[in-house]
Amino acid sequence: MSDFTQIRYEVDGPVATIVLDRPEKLNAYTRDMMREICAALDASDADDAVRAVILTGAGERAFCAGADLTPDSGAGPFSSDEEVEDLSDERVRDGGGRLTLRMFNSKKPLIVACNGVAVGVGATMQLAADIRLASDNARYGFVFAQRGIVPEAASSWFLPRLVGMQTALEWCYTGRIFGAEEARAAGLVRSVHPQGELLGEARKLALEIAENTSAVSVAMTRAMMWRLSSLDHPMKAHRIDSRSIYRLSRSADAGEGIASFLEKRPPDFPGRPSSDMPDFYPWWEEPEFE
Repeated sequence: MSDFTQIRYEVDGPVATIVLDRPEKLNAYTRDMMREICAALDASDADDAVRAVILTGAGERAFCAGADLTPDSGAGPFSSDEEVEDLSDERVRDGGGRLTLRMFNSKKPLIVACNGVAVGVGATMQLAADIRLASDNARYGFVFAQRGIVPEAASSWFLPRLVGMQTALEWCYTGRIFGAEEARAAGLVRSVHPQGELLGEARKLALEIAENTSAVSVAMTRAMMWRLSSLDHPMKAHRIDSRSIYRLSRSADAGEGIASFLEKRPPDFPGRPSSDMPDFYPWWEEPEFE
Protein backbone atom coordinates (compact mmCIF):
# COMPACT_ATOMS: atom_id res chain seq x y z
CA MET A 1 0.00 0.00 0.00
CA SER A 2 1.67 3.18 -1.24
CA ASP A 3 0.41 5.62 1.40
CA PHE A 4 2.51 4.11 4.21
CA THR A 5 5.60 6.07 5.26
CA GLN A 6 6.97 4.12 8.24
CA ILE A 7 6.13 0.54 7.28
CA ARG A 8 5.94 -1.54 4.12
CA TYR A 9 3.01 -3.85 3.44
CA GLU A 10 3.79 -6.56 0.91
CA VAL A 11 1.62 -9.46 -0.24
CA ASP A 12 3.22 -12.46 -1.91
CA GLY A 13 0.75 -15.25 -2.61
CA PRO A 14 -1.12 -16.14 0.59
CA VAL A 15 1.39 -14.38 2.88
CA ALA A 16 1.39 -10.69 3.81
CA THR A 17 4.51 -9.15 5.32
CA ILE A 18 4.51 -6.00 7.43
CA VAL A 19 8.00 -4.47 7.59
CA LEU A 20 8.80 -1.78 10.18
CA ASP A 21 10.66 0.55 7.85
CA ARG A 22 12.72 3.14 9.71
CA PRO A 23 16.13 1.44 9.55
CA GLU A 24 17.97 4.73 10.04
CA LYS A 25 16.22 4.96 13.44
CA LEU A 26 16.52 1.20 14.19
CA ASN A 27 12.80 1.01 13.36
CA ALA A 28 11.90 3.02 16.46
CA TYR A 29 8.18 3.11 17.21
CA THR A 30 6.00 6.18 16.71
CA ARG A 31 2.29 6.83 16.80
CA ASP A 32 2.29 7.07 13.01
CA MET A 33 3.89 3.62 12.84
CA MET A 34 1.22 2.28 15.20
CA ARG A 35 -1.56 3.64 13.01
CA GLU A 36 0.04 2.24 9.87
CA ILE A 37 0.48 -1.26 11.33
CA CYS A 38 -3.16 -1.24 12.43
CA ALA A 39 -4.20 -0.19 8.93
CA ALA A 40 -2.11 -2.99 7.43
CA LEU A 41 -3.83 -5.49 9.74
CA ASP A 42 -7.18 -4.12 8.60
CA ALA A 43 -6.06 -4.76 5.02
CA SER A 44 -4.91 -8.32 5.75
CA ASP A 45 -8.15 -9.16 7.55
CA ALA A 46 -10.19 -7.84 4.63
CA ASP A 47 -8.23 -9.83 2.05
CA ASP A 48 -9.37 -13.46 1.97
CA ALA A 49 -6.37 -14.33 -0.21
CA VAL A 50 -4.08 -13.54 2.73
CA ARG A 51 -3.77 -16.54 5.02
CA ALA A 52 -0.97 -15.46 7.37
CA VAL A 53 0.91 -12.29 8.26
CA ILE A 54 4.63 -11.91 9.03
CA LEU A 55 5.83 -8.91 11.06
CA THR A 56 9.52 -8.01 10.81
CA GLY A 57 11.91 -5.06 10.74
CA ALA A 58 13.98 -3.51 7.98
CA GLY A 59 17.72 -4.12 8.09
CA GLU A 60 19.79 -6.58 10.08
CA ARG A 61 20.40 -4.60 13.28
CA ALA A 62 16.99 -4.09 14.82
CA PHE A 63 13.42 -5.30 14.78
CA CYS A 64 12.37 -2.23 16.78
CA ALA A 65 14.56 -0.33 19.24
CA GLY A 66 11.57 0.83 21.28
CA ALA A 67 9.73 4.14 21.32
CA ASP A 68 11.30 6.99 19.39
CA LEU A 69 12.62 9.24 22.18
CA THR A 70 14.04 11.92 19.89
CA PRO A 71 12.56 15.44 20.03
CA ASP A 72 11.41 15.26 16.39
CA SER A 73 9.31 12.10 16.89
CA GLY A 74 6.09 14.13 16.94
CA ALA A 75 4.80 13.30 20.43
CA GLY A 76 5.89 12.79 24.02
CA PRO A 77 8.21 9.82 24.38
CA PHE A 78 5.77 7.63 26.29
CA SER A 79 2.32 9.23 26.16
CA SER A 80 0.35 12.19 24.88
CA ASP A 81 1.81 15.66 25.54
CA GLU A 82 -1.68 16.85 26.48
CA GLU A 83 -2.59 17.30 30.14
CA VAL A 84 -5.74 15.27 30.86
CA GLU A 85 -7.58 15.20 34.20
CA ASP A 86 -9.90 12.28 33.44
CA LEU A 87 -7.81 9.10 33.21
CA SER A 88 -10.60 7.39 31.26
CA ASP A 89 -10.11 9.95 28.48
CA GLU A 90 -9.25 8.34 25.14
CA ARG A 91 -6.10 10.47 24.93
CA VAL A 92 -4.63 8.63 27.94
CA ARG A 93 -4.59 5.29 26.12
CA ASP A 94 -1.17 3.78 25.53
CA GLY A 95 -0.21 3.52 21.86
CA GLY A 96 1.47 0.14 22.28
CA GLY A 97 -1.72 -1.23 23.77
CA ARG A 98 -3.77 0.08 20.87
CA LEU A 99 -1.55 -1.96 18.58
CA THR A 100 -1.51 -5.20 20.59
CA LEU A 101 -5.27 -5.09 21.03
CA ARG A 102 -5.63 -4.74 17.26
CA MET A 103 -3.27 -7.68 16.83
CA PHE A 104 -5.29 -9.66 19.39
CA ASN A 105 -8.38 -9.22 17.22
CA SER A 106 -6.73 -10.33 13.98
CA LYS A 107 -8.45 -13.09 12.01
CA LYS A 108 -5.15 -14.12 10.46
CA PRO A 109 -2.24 -15.89 12.18
CA LEU A 110 0.53 -13.45 13.09
CA ILE A 111 4.16 -14.57 12.91
CA VAL A 112 6.99 -12.34 14.12
CA ALA A 113 10.42 -12.63 12.52
CA CYS A 114 12.50 -10.70 15.05
CA ASN A 115 15.60 -9.71 13.10
CA GLY A 116 17.65 -7.90 15.76
CA VAL A 117 17.27 -5.62 18.77
CA ALA A 118 13.76 -5.55 20.29
CA VAL A 119 13.41 -3.46 23.42
CA GLY A 120 10.53 -1.66 25.08
CA VAL A 121 7.56 -1.64 22.75
CA GLY A 122 9.74 -3.50 20.26
CA ALA A 123 9.52 -6.45 22.63
CA THR A 124 5.99 -5.99 23.95
CA MET A 125 4.34 -5.62 20.53
CA GLN A 126 5.54 -9.13 19.69
CA LEU A 127 3.64 -10.70 22.59
CA ALA A 128 0.27 -10.44 20.81
CA ALA A 129 1.56 -12.47 17.86
CA ASP A 130 0.87 -16.19 17.67
CA ILE A 131 4.36 -17.43 16.88
CA ARG A 132 7.72 -15.67 17.27
CA LEU A 133 10.96 -16.59 15.48
CA ALA A 134 14.26 -14.82 16.16
CA SER A 135 17.55 -14.28 14.40
CA ASP A 136 20.63 -15.33 16.30
CA ASN A 137 21.56 -11.66 16.84
CA ALA A 138 18.16 -10.77 18.35
CA ARG A 139 18.24 -9.06 21.73
CA TYR A 140 15.23 -8.40 23.96
CA GLY A 141 14.65 -5.99 26.81
CA PHE A 142 11.63 -5.11 28.91
CA VAL A 143 13.43 -1.96 30.01
CA PHE A 144 10.55 0.05 31.47
CA ALA A 145 11.72 0.15 35.10
CA GLN A 146 15.04 1.56 33.85
CA ARG A 147 13.12 4.39 32.20
CA GLY A 148 10.91 5.16 35.22
CA ILE A 149 7.70 3.78 33.72
CA VAL A 150 5.92 0.40 33.64
CA PRO A 151 5.38 -2.31 31.01
CA GLU A 152 2.82 -1.25 28.41
CA ALA A 153 1.04 -2.71 25.39
CA ALA A 154 -1.03 -4.94 27.72
CA SER A 155 2.18 -6.90 28.33
CA SER A 156 1.22 -7.54 31.96
CA TRP A 157 -1.52 -9.76 30.46
CA PHE A 158 0.47 -11.31 27.61
CA LEU A 159 3.96 -11.88 28.99
CA PRO A 160 3.19 -14.10 32.03
CA ARG A 161 1.02 -16.30 29.79
CA LEU A 162 3.97 -16.91 27.49
CA VAL A 163 6.89 -17.34 29.89
CA GLY A 164 5.36 -17.73 33.36
CA MET A 165 5.13 -15.18 36.15
CA GLN A 166 8.61 -15.71 37.60
CA THR A 167 10.45 -15.08 34.34
CA ALA A 168 8.15 -12.21 33.38
CA LEU A 169 8.82 -10.48 36.70
CA GLU A 170 12.58 -11.03 36.52
CA TRP A 171 12.81 -9.57 33.03
CA CYS A 172 10.66 -6.57 33.96
CA TYR A 173 12.19 -5.95 37.41
CA THR A 174 15.76 -5.92 36.09
CA GLY A 175 15.11 -4.42 32.67
CA ARG A 176 18.20 -6.24 31.45
CA ILE A 177 18.90 -7.05 27.82
CA PHE A 178 19.00 -10.77 27.01
CA GLY A 179 19.69 -12.82 23.94
CA ALA A 180 17.74 -15.01 21.57
CA GLU A 181 18.70 -18.29 23.23
CA GLU A 182 17.41 -17.16 26.62
CA ALA A 183 14.21 -16.02 24.93
CA ARG A 184 13.85 -19.41 23.27
CA ALA A 185 14.56 -21.35 26.47
CA ALA A 186 11.87 -19.38 28.30
CA GLY A 187 9.28 -19.90 25.56
CA LEU A 188 9.19 -16.32 24.31
CA VAL A 189 10.33 -17.44 20.87
CA ARG A 190 9.71 -20.69 19.03
CA SER A 191 13.11 -20.98 17.31
CA VAL A 192 16.36 -19.14 16.56
CA HIS A 193 17.84 -18.89 13.07
CA PRO A 194 20.79 -17.31 11.25
CA GLN A 195 19.89 -13.82 10.09
CA GLY A 196 19.89 -14.80 6.44
CA GLU A 197 17.47 -17.69 7.00
CA LEU A 198 14.99 -15.99 9.34
CA LEU A 199 12.43 -14.66 6.85
CA GLY A 200 12.56 -17.86 4.83
CA GLU A 201 11.76 -19.90 7.93
CA ALA A 202 8.90 -17.57 8.84
CA ARG A 203 7.49 -17.80 5.33
CA LYS A 204 7.85 -21.60 5.35
CA LEU A 205 5.71 -21.72 8.48
CA ALA A 206 3.17 -19.28 7.02
CA LEU A 207 2.85 -21.39 3.87
CA GLU A 208 2.37 -24.57 5.90
CA ILE A 209 -0.67 -22.89 7.45
CA ALA A 210 -1.91 -21.47 4.16
CA GLU A 211 -1.62 -24.63 2.10
CA ASN A 212 -3.06 -27.19 4.49
CA THR A 213 -5.81 -25.61 6.55
CA SER A 214 -9.20 -23.95 6.42
CA ALA A 215 -9.00 -20.18 6.83
CA VAL A 216 -12.26 -20.18 8.79
CA SER A 217 -11.04 -22.94 11.08
CA VAL A 218 -7.79 -21.08 11.74
CA ALA A 219 -9.60 -17.80 12.46
CA MET A 220 -11.92 -19.56 14.91
CA THR A 221 -9.05 -21.46 16.52
CA ARG A 222 -7.10 -18.24 17.01
CA ALA A 223 -10.04 -16.53 18.68
CA MET A 224 -10.80 -19.55 20.86
CA MET A 225 -7.24 -20.12 22.05
CA TRP A 226 -6.58 -16.51 22.97
CA ARG A 227 -9.94 -15.92 24.65
CA LEU A 228 -10.96 -19.23 26.18
CA SER A 229 -7.65 -20.21 27.77
CA SER A 230 -7.94 -17.39 30.31
CA LEU A 231 -11.48 -18.17 31.49
CA ASP A 232 -12.05 -19.40 35.02
CA HIS A 233 -13.76 -22.72 34.17
CA PRO A 234 -13.45 -25.16 31.25
CA MET A 235 -17.24 -25.35 30.95
CA LYS A 236 -17.17 -21.88 29.42
CA ALA A 237 -14.75 -23.09 26.78
CA HIS A 238 -16.88 -26.19 26.26
CA ARG A 239 -19.85 -24.03 25.31
CA ILE A 240 -17.91 -22.34 22.51
CA ASP A 241 -16.20 -25.59 21.45
CA SER A 242 -19.58 -27.27 21.12
CA ARG A 243 -21.18 -24.47 19.09
CA SER A 244 -18.11 -24.26 16.86
CA ILE A 245 -17.98 -27.97 16.13
CA TYR A 246 -21.73 -28.06 15.50
CA ARG A 247 -21.64 -25.19 12.99
CA LEU A 248 -18.34 -25.96 11.26
CA SER A 249 -19.01 -29.68 10.92
CA ARG A 250 -21.90 -28.74 8.63
CA SER A 251 -19.82 -26.35 6.52
CA ALA A 252 -18.39 -26.77 3.04
CA ASP A 253 -14.91 -26.66 4.56
CA ALA A 254 -15.61 -29.73 6.68
CA GLY A 255 -16.88 -31.56 3.61
CA GLU A 256 -13.74 -30.63 1.70
CA GLY A 257 -11.51 -31.58 4.62
CA ILE A 258 -12.96 -35.09 4.72
CA ALA A 259 -13.01 -35.51 0.93
CA SER A 260 -9.39 -34.39 0.48
CA PHE A 261 -8.28 -36.75 3.25
CA LEU A 262 -10.09 -39.74 1.75
CA GLU A 263 -8.92 -38.88 -1.75
CA LYS A 264 -5.34 -38.30 -0.58
CA ARG A 265 -5.03 -34.89 -2.23
CA PRO A 266 -4.32 -31.33 -1.04
CA PRO A 267 -7.44 -29.57 0.26
CA ASP A 268 -9.09 -26.63 -1.47
CA PHE A 269 -11.19 -25.05 1.24
CA PRO A 270 -13.91 -22.68 -0.05
CA GLY A 271 -14.67 -20.93 3.27
CA ARG A 272 -13.75 -17.25 3.68
CA PRO A 273 -13.29 -15.47 7.04
CA SER A 274 -14.87 -12.31 5.61
CA SER A 275 -18.21 -14.03 5.03
CA ASP A 276 -18.33 -17.55 6.44
CA MET A 277 -17.61 -17.29 10.16
CA PRO A 278 -20.18 -19.04 12.40
CA ASP A 279 -23.26 -16.99 13.20
CA PHE A 280 -22.30 -16.60 16.88
CA TYR A 281 -18.91 -15.03 16.05
CA PRO A 282 -17.72 -12.76 17.68
CA TRP A 283 -19.29 -14.42 20.72
CA TRP A 284 -17.35 -12.33 23.25
CA GLU A 285 -19.38 -9.27 22.30
CA GLU A 286 -22.64 -10.93 23.40
CA PRO A 287 -23.86 -10.36 27.00
CA GLU A 288 -24.62 -14.06 27.54
CA PHE A 289 -20.89 -14.88 27.26
CA GLU A 290 -19.63 -12.17 29.64
